[in-house]
Amino acid sequence: MKHIDEYRDREMVQSLCRQLDKTVKQPVRIMEVCGTHTMSIFRHGIREMLPAPVRLISGPGCPVCVTPAGTIDAFIRLAYRDKTIVATFGDMIRVPGSGQSLADARAAGCRVEMVYSPMDALVLAQKNPDAMVVFFSIGFETTTPTIAATVLEAARLELNNFCIFPANRIMPPPLAALMEDPALEVDGLLCPGHVSVITGSEAFRFLVDDYGLACAIGGFEPADILLAILALVGQVQTGQPDVENCYGRAVTPAGNQRAREIAEQVFIPVDSRWRGLGMIPVSGLAVRPEFARFDATVRLDIEGHEIEEPKGCLCGSILKGIHEPPDCPLFGTRCTPATPIGPCMVSAEGTCAAWQRYGGILHP
Repeated sequence: MKHIDEYRDREMVQSLCRQLDKTVKQPVRIMEVCGTHTMSIFRHGIREMLPAPVRLISGPGCPVCVTPAGTIDAFIRLAYRDKTIVATFGDMIRVPGSGQSLADARAAGCRVEMVYSPMDALVLAQKNPDAMVVFFSIGFETTTPTIAATVLEAARLELNNFCIFPANRIMPPPLAALMEDPALEVDGLLCPGHVSVITGSEAFRFLVDDYGLACAIGGFEPADILLAILALVGQVQTGQPDVENCYGRAVTPAGNQRAREIAEQVFIPVDSRWRGLGMIPVSGLAVRPEFARFDATVRLDIEGHEIEEPKGCLCGSILKGIHEPPDCPLFGTRCTPATPIGPCMVSAEGTCAAWQRYGGILHP
């Protein structure tokens, strides 16, 4: 059965490529704003499958990459506190701050634990009652409900040695900020599939209404992505932008209301700084005052500070889709997976990491 499914997928991909070849009549610039899309596009060689007029641009879809260095520095400082265990997803371990990474802190003797879910950090706190366990809370709408559920469980258990360092972000506001940037030329948006499961497809309607931008929500298999690209090309060429849901098996117009309600119990929208994009209104999440005992910024009195990007690093403009990794003078020389300078080279969803691992093609 698996062989039959793979054959059908291959046939569908080939059919979609033929349709694109017949459909494209003009240049079309499409930005994907999901790190999983970026990796899938490179891993499957989708850029090479597309007609020459179709250009794919990677946007700020990696939550690790858009976390400012100052925020990372603050979390690293927590690791050096006595009787403190910091817990984080694996992508964050090697991301450099302004000087060190969590891997450096661990090498210096700090207790830095990699976890696969925020609940793992909660269990860590239960097993280490004499230490404060701090979870690095990053991610977009996809991960926020599970982090909120963990805080609610900590409250139910009256667990006093657990808190989170909040750095979660909301996806729609930075998309509006990008569309306001005259340096970025984009015709269509491949909307994030995982985020859309939570927000619903209508969360991106404002991009059509306010900016006349073609939008399509896609899944992550090659056929899913090509189907969404075909939809975007059609919208651009007919001049009829819309929010087209090409991932109907997972995404609905209204999204997951229950997940959003759980997130809203714990978090409240606030202005937030994004690496490369600056301060964006109501684009981040802070812990509500009633859960302040689980907020490391309040309980441990620590916060991030603005820090300049490393000299020569173009991570910020790469996140904005203005540059591609080969444009950066550090790419593949001083900045490599073994010696990363910017987060885009470290994260599994980073654009530079995708180029380095799978290679890429430059469009004229």
